[in-house]
Amino acid sequence: MSYKFKITRGNAILNFSEEYCQSRCELIESESFARVLKGYVHDIKRKKTTAYEYLREVQKESIDIVDDLRTVFRLLLVMDPKELASIYPKFAPYFRDMDEFTQVIEDVYLFWRRLQRYSVVYNEESRGGYQNVQFADAQVNFEALVLSVYRSIKNKCIGQSENVLRQITAGVNAGLRVSNMRSFLPYEYRCLDNIPFIESVIIHPPFITYSKRNKRDGVFPETKKNPIEDLKFDQDQWFCYPAKVGDLLCFVYFNVAYMAQGVTLCNLFQLATEEEYRNRKPDMIYVYGYEDGKKHQYFYQDDENDMMVALLSANDEFDYFGYMKKMMLTLHNVRKINKKQLPVHGAMVQITLQSGETKNIVVMGDSGAGKSETIEQIKVYGAAYIRDLITVYDDMGLLSLDEKGTVKTSGTEIGAFVRLDDLDAGYSFKELDRSVFMNPDKVNARIVIPITEYKDVVAKHDVDMFLYANNYEENGDSLSFFDNVDDALKVFRAGNRMAKGTTTEYGLVGSYFANPFGPVQRQDQCEPLLQDYFQRMFDQGVKVGQLRTRLGIKGNEHNGPKEAATEILKYITGEKELKMLEDDE
Repeated sequence: MSYKFKITRGNAILNFSEEYCQSRCELIESESFARVLKGYVHDIKRKKTTAYEYLREVQKESIDIVDDLRTVFRLLLVMDPKELASIYPKFAPYFRDMDEFTQVIEDVYLFWRRLQRYSVVYNEESRGGYQNVQFADAQVNFEALVLSVYRSIKNKCIGQSENVLRQITAGVNAGLRVSNMRSFLPYEYRCLDNIPFIESVIIHPPFITYSKRNKRDGVFPETKKNPIEDLKFDQDQWFCYPAKVGDLLCFVYFNVAYMAQGVTLCNLFQLATEEEYRNRKPDMIYVYGYEDGKKHQYFYQDDENDMMVALLSANDEFDYFGYMKKMMLTLHNVRKINKKQLPVHGAMVQITLQSGETKNIVVMGDSGAGKSETIEQIKVYGAAYIRDLITVYDDMGLLSLDEKGTVKTSGTEIGAFVRLDDLDAGYSFKELDRSVFMNPDKVNARIVIPITEYKDVVAKHDVDMFLYANNYEENGDSLSFFDNVDDALKVFRAGNRMAKGTTTEYGLVGSYFANPFGPVQRQDQCEPLLQDYFQRMFDQGVKVGQLRTRLGIKGNEHNGPKEAATEILKYITGEKELKMLEDDE
């Protein structure tokens, strides 16, 4: 990164390695502050606001307004408006209406806070701007500095100190520590060599992001031509997040214009350490947000280099975290299918009862089927019976065989990408301190939250129950089991669900094995795996059944998962009626 500060698509990126302010005066005189003021003045000019008309009566040109405001703000650090107007008469017109000028100060502050703000620090001793301040401390100190400048200037204008102070996130929303490490990539991918790798991430919750879209569309097609081989990259425009997707390593290269999606990865996929990726070829490569003016969203199987690769163009239609997450899972799943393992679009919990007995339950289904919601209800209504509960995976898992041919399951993600609409009221607020909120005021609002330790995700777990999340049938038992493989496969293979608007689909729809992220594209490879794994589960005594969550039926959004959860709890505990945990007095 050769720049000190940039604003792109509502993202403000501060390069602390080139410019790190440690005093109020230094902050106001910085290039970063000047760019924020330019952005603010451009915004109010475009909107023709009252504040712009007020400032324009003093200076006609935007550049002159910016220069004046920088000087006025710097002087207000040490003197009040009357002193300033007396010593510098040319600035006196700005104070002709103190209420209006105070509102300008507030507007500049709000303009800054509405940006998605990120700091970047290079892990190199030769850099000068960052100096000797530690990575985490730098962000804390910067936030205190921003608040100090804002409060000092505002208090000078209102003539008193405010007696209610709100310690909001006024600095950066997230910080990245990165390094320039030459990756161990095959020749065809040397165009990616100079892109810096993310070493660590700090998020300041609540981290609220907004994207151009709030749902994903369709499936990712496979191409027979390498989509990355001939591309060119500006290293100042890209970062690499080395992600552990299950037990696979994926290099995710994302455009800085889509910082929110790239940073959010840390809540969903384990960040690999340098020791885990140095001098190692990744299993997968994903380029997200390539500016080619097109709508490419391809994946490619590179047999020569034994890798899966994918490309997604920079386009407003793809500006949604689902396109980041699901392409990564598609690459993972296709690679696992090639290894004769079966990807499962579902959630899995390991429940340890008070008796010490452990039950591993997999609930399978496509987006909006009620997997995550049912698990949350199990936590609520099973509190009196459950000693421990681990959500091993929340969205995508894997069936594999051990050396004895026993079916085992493991996960891909350490986090959950969950619809706010379908969670218990108050749940998201309880998890406010860890969550990334996405489009919280829109339909299909989501939170991304870490839920499981990586070691538990990749461990090979037994399967006790394998259930299909049926969200579309109102009648029938909430929990039932199949007597034979053929009947089970009819339901699981059809992959039916009542679409809830989590994608662009609506009504009753189906996808092969409820998994459009690999199995749909590789159906011929998957079908024999499907038959083999289901036969093994029946032979090994796994209870294969159907769980009617009724999540897609209007009016059942909360009661459906609740009833499904209570039936599971009754079955594994043997209780006819569940008792609730007594309130703590």
